[in-house]
Amino acid sequence: MTPQFYNDNAKELAKQYLSKSFEEVHQSWSHFLPAIFKNANARILDLGAGSGRDAKYFAELAEKTHQTENNIQVYAVEPATEFAELGAQVTQGLKVKWLNDALPTLSVITKQEVSFDLILLSAVWMHIPQSARARAIRKLANLLKPGGKLVISLRHGQTEDDLKLRKMHVVCADELKSLATDVGLFTQLETPKEADKLGRNHVSWQTLVLQMPDDGTGAFPFIRHVALNDGKSATHKLALLRVLLRIADGHPGAVLRRESSPFGDRVILPVGLVALYWCHQYKELIDTHQLFQSPSQNPNMGFMKANGWHKLTHRSAADYRIGNMFIGEDAVALHKTLTAAVSNIKNMPCRYITFPNQAANSSQTVFEVANKSVKAKDSLFLDLQTLEQWGEFSLPESTWLAFNRYACWIEPVLVSEWVKTMASYSGNAQYSAPEQQYHLYQALNWEEPKRTTTEVRKRFEQLKETLPKSEQIRCVWSEKSLMQHYEIDHSMPFARWPNNDLWNLLPTDSQINNQKSDRLPTEQKLKQSKARIQHWWQIAWLDNDVNTASAIKLDKTHEVNEIPAGYEISTKAIMPASRLEQKTATLSANSKRFFAEANIALPGLNSDNTSIDDLFEALVMQRGRLKEMQQLREW
Repeated sequence: MTPQFYNDNAKELAKQYLSKSFEEVHQSWSHFLPAIFKNANARILDLGAGSGRDAKYFAELAEKTHQTENNIQVYAVEPATEFAELGAQVTQGLKVKWLNDALPTLSVITKQEVSFDLILLSAVWMHIPQSARARAIRKLANLLKPGGKLVISLRHGQTEDDLKLRKMHVVCADELKSLATDVGLFTQLETPKEADKLGRNHVSWQTLVLQMPDDGTGAFPFIRHVALNDGKSATHKLALLRVLLRIADGHPGAVLRRESSPFGDRVILPVGLVALYWCHQYKELIDTHQLFQSPSQNPNMGFMKANGWHKLTHRSAADYRIGNMFIGEDAVALHKTLTAAVSNIKNMPCRYITFPNQAANSSQTVFEVANKSVKAKDSLFLDLQTLEQWGEFSLPESTWLAFNRYACWIEPVLVSEWVKTMASYSGNAQYSAPEQQYHLYQALNWEEPKRTTTEVRKRFEQLKETLPKSEQIRCVWSEKSLMQHYEIDHSMPFARWPNNDLWNLLPTDSQINNQKSDRLPTEQKLKQSKARIQHWWQIAWLDNDVNTASAIKLDKTHEVNEIPAGYEISTKAIMPASRLEQKTATLSANSKRFFAEANIALPGLNSDNTSIDDLFEALVMQRGRLKEMQQLREW
């Protein structure tokens, strides 16, 4: 499709399309809508939304169906900007999110890390050239929830002008059904050709409704095959699958980009992050529990080097997390450990995990590593940008989405098989009996963060002492003053999603905090609190003027009339310049940590993001993901 024609003729085309109602155009398949809209948390995608007619209908139907309980999200995607502006006017005041994107890449919508109950392509498919259709249908299938429906209308009867000016192509229902079958979709409805609603005699229309069965991509059976059936000379394969699952489940922001390949779209991650998680999960198993991870009598794994891993035995698995800083000899040792882990991941599990049923002499691997040399330094701050230095890790998008959506089902399979594998090694003979294997399960517990608000409470008390009375800190949910009683709340409930990141910890009124408990704030509640949440982020972690003043006032050393040499002054509060620099450097590090944690934990953010508006949008998106994946109670 070329947006130019639709931008040049936007007003005329919008008037034409709006002359017909949704019911007139989509009567043949609209009987599927009540079941979809029965779900108050459904998500709808209108691709090629144009004049906004269909998106408007969806949003109004959602409000009519659920009224004040409506949480249905409607996304309208349109590549022609002039057209999209007109469509946005038509849907003004409704819950419709407009995005600029286009098939076959759909890079913007896939970056949101969401899936849909219904995707509508009304008068779009004929704009996709035949060479791009297989990729387009893969992309659409990956965006569907299990059981989700993809509705595609096919326009037959393109004229020479249509082919040339509007960049249309000939379409075929049989071709589309074949492509759908290849990605695991089945055809639920195929209508006969129908006359054009605008009265054009040479044009006819046909609609196909395609549906996604549970895990129709084939990714789930593949993961199960690797976990249960693939040969294992060590625990490397299971370790890699679990690492990727943990990243997909907890760090949707880790995706650097998506790119196409002859075998389907792929997700690109920093291989340094994969290596960090690799070390995190092996740390307790090897150093604490001294469990063998291969049949060999040598407890050393390939990534355990004398100048790296063995210099960090005093460290715990909890130290290997985003936002932590390593300095001195520990930083050098961690550099070397990550380098060794990247090499081990590339040469062991990645080399030997191949797609099932492929030719024996094929070298096509599922996971790929493009690693780089990294020079060890005496400081190492663990964030995405740092971890990108080691290169990139690539995996199929369908596999990434399976990890993302089915983590709660996949992880028990991986852990169970890991226990059986370890129990079979002679070095772990004391655990071979089934009644002893609970020790192995305990050792495989992923080191989760422990619930804590101490650091943020300390920051709150600092600000309470230093901020002017006119700038009282207020409850982010209710706007009550917090000068007397307050709590620090996990905005995304810790009991359901363990996360102590700075962005997730917010000051609240004690009574309000008790009411919220471990429930998830509704989207409306979250958006109503946006200004207060962003204000807290700003003054607590990001505002250099407030932070510098806070540093000075909280570390008074003298109150004198003369200023000694080498000191800086603010009013009467004086401290040595070197100490002031140290304080403000700590606060600057907090700002860096704040975004490092947010950019990896929340979907759709770039690793160098420093926008709290983008961060808040990602927080709203994550709220929706948690609601969908865990069916949490709302507050």
